[in-house]
Amino acid sequence: MIQRYLIDLIYFFGGLALLFRSFVSELIRNKVERRLLMDQLYHLGATSFPLIFITALSTGMVMTLQFGIGLAKFGGQPYVPKIVSLSILREMGPVFTSLMIAARAGAGMASEIGSMVVTQQVDAMRALGTSPMSKIVVPRVLAMLIGLPLLAALANIIGVFGSMVVAVTELRLDPDFFLLKVATTIVLDDLFSGIGKTIFFAIFISITSCYYGLNVKEGTKEVGIATTKAVVTSSIFVLVGDFVLTKLFFIL
Repeated sequence: MIQRYLIDLIYFFGGLALLFRSFVSELIRNKVERRLLMDQLYHLGATSFPLIFITALSTGMVMTLQFGIGLAKFGGQPYVPKIVSLSILREMGPVFTSLMIAARAGAGMASEIGSMVVTQQVDAMRALGTSPMSKIVVPRVLAMLIGLPLLAALANIIGVFGSMVVAVTELRLDPDFFLLKVATTIVLDDLFSGIGKTIFFAIFISITSCYYGLNVKEGTKEVGIATTKAVVTSSIFVLVGDFVLTKLFFIL
């Protein structure tokens, strides 16, 4: 049982590595089709923004309320802007955004590609001499690499704004004081640390989703299974990768 599990695990990581290598090779050899890329960017960015907006705003508001109530016992409410802004920029904004995108866009990628495999559209592309990598994988991975950092940056702004709203209305902090503390606390390293993680998260989510979608074999029933696996695996990669990347960035 354990041996079989290890073999499947090695096969899975090997498949991911081969797919990523094929993506890089295709990206270097051929031009990216702008229309396909813009379509994927629209589906990833514009349609996902309301979800990211609600998630980021709620995260900033809840964190401020929790820290404000906890620190009020020790007279530490003036430290709330520093703590919350750093937490959002370094961790909560990029990680929560990536998890939401994995659940929404990652699931969409896996199910869409899986449906194309089941209906033999991928085989038809190969028969016509068209590379499925250039038509299917490359636009989606590139769109994720471009869109996820931008969405994370917007989530940071929205999260800090939500934090300020609660700090002013509930904790009775002056808005100018709040913005001053945020401006004097945050440095470029904090911003680059959080946004830099999303580049790796984008690869984790897109490559994993494309891999599961392309490996659907047993009809429409497996499309749902592949979609579930893509979301779960991508989320695990994001959470585990966050720890590893945080440690790496601190070392660097």
